[in-house]
Amino acid sequence: MIATVLLSIGIVFLAELGDKSQLMALTFALRYRWWVVLGGIATATAAVHVISVAVGHFLGSALPTTAIALVAALTFLAVGVWTLREHLDPADEEETPKVSRFTTAAPFLVVLSAFLLAELGDRTMFATAALATDYDWAGVWLGSTIGMVAADALAIAAGILVGKHLPERAIGIGSGLLFLFFGSLTLTGLAWPGLGTLPGAAVAIIVPVLAGAVFYALTRRRAALTERIAATDGSEQPAEELH
Repeated sequence: MIATVLLSIGIVFLAELGDKSQLMALTFALRYRWWVVLGGIATATAAVHVISVAVGHFLGSALPTTAIALVAALTFLAVGVWTLREHLDPADEEETPKVSRFTTAAPFLVVLSAFLLAELGDRTMFATAALATDYDWAGVWLGSTIGMVAADALAIAAGILVGKHLPERAIGIGSGLLFLFFGSLTLTGLAWPGLGTLPGAAVAIIVPVLAGAVFYALTRRRAALTERIAATDGSEQPAEELH
């Protein structure tokens, strides 16, 4: 049992290093409290690895990973667009109370659902299922859960350090672009399964780059419109005083 736990921890921890899950954990840590992010990740990981162990130990077959990956990709894209929209107008953030990473509604459910969708069909799930075919399922489940949470905890720590040195709006924009990248990367993997990690990332990055350009253009347009309105109001006020 102990040997199985240690083996599972090592394999899953190494598999998670550099995986998109770590980038997701870092991104969430920039917006929400670290313990909320860690709790969401731990809960999602435990649930996914229960499924992984069941698949490997009892069923010996795979889940409909294509459909799950498609839903995950669309979710990431939606979250990315929503996050960018929140930070489109700097004036809105100055005039209204900030909804910071410490008070965002239901962050635990956001993290939980995102990681559930992202990890179903991920390579870590298959690694866990493969281990469960040959080793004690309880040990594999415990070890794989600990290994993944430990790897993502490193990313959360990095997110906390980065978040201390960045303004709230920069964090929001960066988070939105990263989620667009995750969604685009997932769709790229579905469209071209044999493309490879680096070529796939090169294709996927086109979406956040274009989104960033559109976001910048819209921000500049809104700023120019605000300046024109302010100038018009300023020129009309002296005329009213003369009357």
